[in-house]
Amino acid sequence: MSSGTRKVIIAAFFGNLLIAITKFGAALITGSSAMVSEGIHSVVDTGNQVLLLYGLKRAQKPADENFPFGHGKEIYFWSFIVAILIFAAGAVAHLVRLTMGLEIVVGGVIAPVWVSFPGALIAALLAVWMMVAAR
Repeated sequence: MSSGTRKVIIAAFFGNLLIAITKFGAALITGSSAMVSEGIHSVVDTGNQVLLLYGLKRAQKPADENFPFGHGKEIYFWSFIVAILIFAAGAVAHLVRLTMGLEIVVGGVIAPVWVSFPGALIAALLAVWMMVAAR
């Protein structure tokens, strides 16, 4: 894989980490279950970048006795693992949001818009930064 691929993954790692911090901060201030769910999603995305970097490193190993054609295809295995984790984390985040959402409805708490919207805006700007940094 090219160094450009590694650069994109590293940019996505730091971007997703900052997005997760922003979303959990907004969730802490507002008590918003949606922000908690989004924060979990961003943490999973950050973890996915770690797995992809690991897969890139493993794919660069040279051929040996057990793998005479090398380890280059191993990146596809780790990409598959990432896809499974995204699916599983989405299910967990949905369950968290469901349970927290029920508590918020029962308690009558409404998340202040002045925190939720800026939190979402900061997350969107960080996502744009990730795309620009990856170029």
